Amino acid sequence: MPNLATENLELFINDILKEDLKYLDRYITKYNEEIMEFIQLKNTIQTLRDHQPDGYKTQMNIGANLFMEAKVDDVNTILVDIGKGVYIPFTLEEALRFIDIKTKVLTKECDALREESIKKRSELKVTLMYIAEQEKFSQEENQ
Repeated sequence: MPNLATENLELFINDILKEDLKYLDRYITKYNEEIMEFIQLKNTIQTLRDHQPDGYKTQMNIGANLFMEAKVDDVNTILVDIGKGVYIPFTLEEALRFIDIKTKVLTKECDALREESIKKRSELKVTLMYIAEQEKFSQEENQ
């Protein structure tokens, strides 16, 4: 029969540690997706810079996954979402510098979340090992 301390530890595991891990995993995924978007943007900008086209045609999502054809005549500047839906026009070189800085910041923040996740997983493992030892000790005591 589990004792009160074991029940409290199980509640701690389910209500705190596992929820914290879900939260951290969700934000790590979000950061990774944002980093990948910036890397894709960087690759696109480098291609534009290296090939210097006079313009290009593309398809643009106008909402609800409806696309329309668009023609871009000026490829010397680009609007970049710097966060919170705020777009700033950059030259291609400025955009590349911004992307490098932004990906470094996002990577550093994501690394901190990963470290926190590792700590939480360790806490979870130690707590589960403690519960197993307590149950083993309780069984030996009852025999």
